[in-house]
Amino acid sequence: MKPVRFTQGVTDTRGNASNRLQRKYWWQLIVLVMLFAGCSSGNSKHPRVEISTRQGDIIIELYPDKAPKSVAAFLSYIEKDLYNNASFYRVLNDENQPSNAAKANVIQGGLYRSKKRPELPGIPHESTKETGILHKDGVVSLARTDPGTATSEFFICIGDQPGFDAGGANNADGLGYAAFGRVVKGLDIVRKIYNQPEYDQYFDPPVPIYNIKKL
Repeated sequence: MKPVRFTQGVTDTRGNASNRLQRKYWWQLIVLVMLFAGCSSGNSKHPRVEISTRQGDIIIELYPDKAPKSVAAFLSYIEKDLYNNASFYRVLNDENQPSNAAKANVIQGGLYRSKKRPELPGIPHESTKETGILHKDGVVSLARTDPGTATSEFFICIGDQPGFDAGGANNADGLGYAAFGRVVKGLDIVRKIYNQPEYDQYFDPPVPIYNIKKL
């Protein structure tokens, strides 16, 4: 299945699976994440994960206190090893977007190019108005189509991207994207990936993600 074509934002192509039957699932997941955060080493309030790529390692700090549902989902995918042999596959830069579009600068990664792409429930949308996590340089956020459709696909901001915040110009519905963490080490690796060869907004070839693990 090919991704929905877009020029101004970042999408997850899994479809909208968010509904009332999933509320119990999400609360159970959030409780498990909070328990894990309390038992992990380092800053228990802000757990960290490491993305291992062909270009080097990226460490991300997560904010379950501000974006509990987004963090819970992301950590659950890591627990299940879903990101083993994933990739950064897409890039938005000033040169590969229409001149009349609201520009964005990000790299996008996840399971789109993976052989193993399980059906996942949509994550309830946590807007920047709710979380207070704005799309600044190095911030990590969830790709989506409609609100509540985000799953495993994520992106990292290259420079400040206010168009992805609630009310910003990069999403037609005005709700923005759900930021949930930020790069605390390896931003040079993020920029190195950003500058890899691309064709029509897709890295050529994709940049392998070997795995993502909790620290």
